[in-house]
Amino acid sequence: MYTEEIKRRRTFAIISHPDAGKTTLTEKLLLFGGAIQTAGAVKSNKIKKSTASDFMEIEKQRGISVATSVMNFEYNGKKINLLDTPGHKDFAEDVYRTLTAVDSVIIVVDCVKGVEEQTEKLMEVCRMRKTPVIVFINKLDREGRRPFELLDEIEDKLCIKVRPLSWPISMGSSFKGVYNIYNKSLNLFRPGGASIAEDVLAVDTISDRLLDERLGEYAFQLREDIALIEGVYEPFDRQRYLDADLAPVFFGSAVNNFGVKELLTTFTDIAPPPRSRLADTRVIHPDEKSFSGFVFKIHANLDPKHRDRIAFLRICSGKFERNKFFHHVRLGKDLKFRSPASFLAQEKSIIEEAYPGDVIGLYDTGNFKIGDTLTEGEKIMFQGIPSFSPEVFKEVINTDPMRSKQLEKGLLQLTDEGVAQLFIQQQGKRRIVGTVGELQFDVIQYRLLHEYGASCRFSPLNFSKACWITSHDPKKLEKFCEYRSSKLGEDKYGNPVFFSESDWELQRIRTDYPDIEFHFSSEINTGAPGLKEGIG
Repeated sequence: MYTEEIKRRRTFAIISHPDAGKTTLTEKLLLFGGAIQTAGAVKSNKIKKSTASDFMEIEKQRGISVATSVMNFEYNGKKINLLDTPGHKDFAEDVYRTLTAVDSVIIVVDCVKGVEEQTEKLMEVCRMRKTPVIVFINKLDREGRRPFELLDEIEDKLCIKVRPLSWPISMGSSFKGVYNIYNKSLNLFRPGGASIAEDVLAVDTISDRLLDERLGEYAFQLREDIALIEGVYEPFDRQRYLDADLAPVFFGSAVNNFGVKELLTTFTDIAPPPRSRLADTRVIHPDEKSFSGFVFKIHANLDPKHRDRIAFLRICSGKFERNKFFHHVRLGKDLKFRSPASFLAQEKSIIEEAYPGDVIGLYDTGNFKIGDTLTEGEKIMFQGIPSFSPEVFKEVINTDPMRSKQLEKGLLQLTDEGVAQLFIQQQGKRRIVGTVGELQFDVIQYRLLHEYGASCRFSPLNFSKACWITSHDPKKLEKFCEYRSSKLGEDKYGNPVFFSESDWELQRIRTDYPDIEFHFSSEINTGAPGLKEGIG
C-alpha cells in the first residue's frame, strides 16, 4: 500500500509570465478534478466569484497572484498536489523556492505574445534542477501567432526540444478545436465560460472521414500539419520528458475550459511520481520507510480571523502521521502536530496521514524557517533554499508609534515568509527592507495595515546590492566592519551584510579587501552565507 500511495502522487507547479493565463488554467484544472463546481475569473466585471487560488484580498483587488497557493485534489485515480505560483517578476523568489518542492512543471505560454522574459528566467531554474516540463499554449480563441512559429520560439528561447501532443485547428474567430495526437481524438471548440465542454470525438486515424464531416475545409489543413509534425519532430519519448530533455506541448483556451482536460489526463499518465531528493549527506529516496520532509514556504495569517501561521512541508520519504513526534533537525527537538492540513488554497482539511509527494500545512508558533527539515531522528538537511540579494532597498518609517510592537511582529513574520528580507542598521535603530521589486512594498504595507494594524511608509535608499560578508581571518573582518560601518548592517539572523550603491563600488571594495568574501546568496535554513552567486 505504501508503494502504491507514492506512485499515485503527482506534485507540480504551474509557472508563466504574468497574464499568460496561469491562474485561470489552475482554476480549470480544479474544475475538471472536481475540487470546485464553478470556475472564477481572475479579471472579470461579470463574474463576481474570485479564483480559488487568489484568496488574499490584495490579490482579488489587483487581479494577480502574489503568493504561491497549494491545492490538493484527486483525478483519474491520482492524488494531485498543484502549486499555483505568482507570475509577476517581483515575486520570482517565491517561485524559485516552490520549484524545489515539485517533481514537474507546466509552463503556460500566451499564443499571442509567445515566450516572454519571466518564462525564460523560470525555465532556467527548471533546467538547473532537471525538472520535467510540459508546455500549454493558451488563448487559442484569440488571433495569435502560427503554431509552428511558437514551437520554434519555445525551442530557441527555452532551450529544450518540443513534441506537440495536441494540435489546434485554426485559431481566433475561426478556431474549431484541438486534435489530440496522443490519444487520437478530436475536441470541438464551444466557448464555455464556467461549464465543461464535452464535445470529444474518438477517431481511428487522422484520415478518418469523421474529420471531414465535422471540420469541412479545415480537415485538409489539419492532415497537412500532422504530416509535417510527424516528419519534423521525433516521436514522443516519455523517458526523454522525465529526463527534462523533451517538452510535450498542448494547445487550448483555459478561459473556455478548452484543451485543459486533455492536458490534465495526459499529465496524470506521463508525469513523474515523487522523485529522490539530495540532502547534505546523501540522496533521500521516496520509498524509504523513515520519514523526512522540508519546509519551502511559510504563510502568516492564511485565515486573518485566526492569525494563524502555516509552514508548508514537502514530504520526501516515509509516512507522516498526525500526533506523531518528528525531529526538527535545526532546533534539535521533537515536535508533534495535532492539526496537519491539506489545502484548496485557504480552505483547510485536517489529515491523519500523508505520503511522499504530498504538500501539507503545519500550524506553526514560530519554530519553522524556510528550509527547515523534519525527520524521524536522522540529522540531515535538504539542499538549502537560497535567499538572493535584493535589488530594491527602503527604510521602514513607523507612522504610528503606538503600534510599534505590531509593526515589529508584522515585519518579522512577513519576512519569514520570504516576500522580502529585513536588515538592521545602526545598532538596531534603522530597519531596512530589501526586495527584488517595487510591488512587494505595496503588498507588505497593505498586509501590515490589514493583518497587524500597523502603519508605515517606505523611504527609498540608494543601495543596489546587499552582500553577506565572511573572512577566514576574523581580525580582518572586524577591521573591515570598523572602517565601513556606514555601509554595514545585519540580516535577521545576525549575519553581517555590506550594502553597495553600485556595481562599480562593489568591485572596487572587493579589490581593496581581497581577504573579505562577498556572497550574493545565503542559505535560508541556517541563515549562513552561501557561496552561490544567485540565479539569473
